[in-house]
Amino acid sequence: MTKPDRTVVKLRRPPVRQDTLVRSDIEHTFDVFCRTIGLWWPRRISAGQEELADVTFEARLGGRVYETWHDGREVGWGTISAWSPPSGFTIDWTATPEPTEVELTFTSLGPALTRVAVEHRGWEALSAEQAAEDCALPGGYNSGAYAQGWAMILGGLAALAAAERALGRVPGSGS
Repeated sequence: MTKPDRTVVKLRRPPVRQDTLVRSDIEHTFDVFCRTIGLWWPRRISAGQEELADVTFEARLGGRVYETWHDGREVGWGTISAWSPPSGFTIDWTATPEPTEVELTFTSLGPALTRVAVEHRGWEALSAEQAAEDCALPGGYNSGAYAQGWAMILGGLAALAAAERALGRVPGSGS
């Protein structure tokens, strides 16, 4: 008698992809992402939500991305595993039940227009139960909550970068 085949088949889960247009040049848009993430990151898309005091993005290869709560606790989101300013970076994302990967790309479309795209991949690492777990938004990967979350995140970035640009707050401009 032969034993039944117990091969584990990993589910193929497509990456979450979102993008937005930012009315600002690529260098400024990239700088706003890195320098001011704690200002524009939506509070409800964080582990601490109302406890959130700040978000830190250590802008370098190997840098950490984490949130700090009002009581001083730090909650890690990941580590920068690829760094190519101002065109993009990749984060080994540990804010999911199993590590995934987040890649952001910044593409200049003109002197004051940048496309910012995110690809959040590696969902195969999650079990079916983990893929259905709530994240910052209800329903996790299975319900599209990560896609909704990344759309909100990119919207916050676009709004602040465009506002800073309109006010003349651009690196090197003396503001």
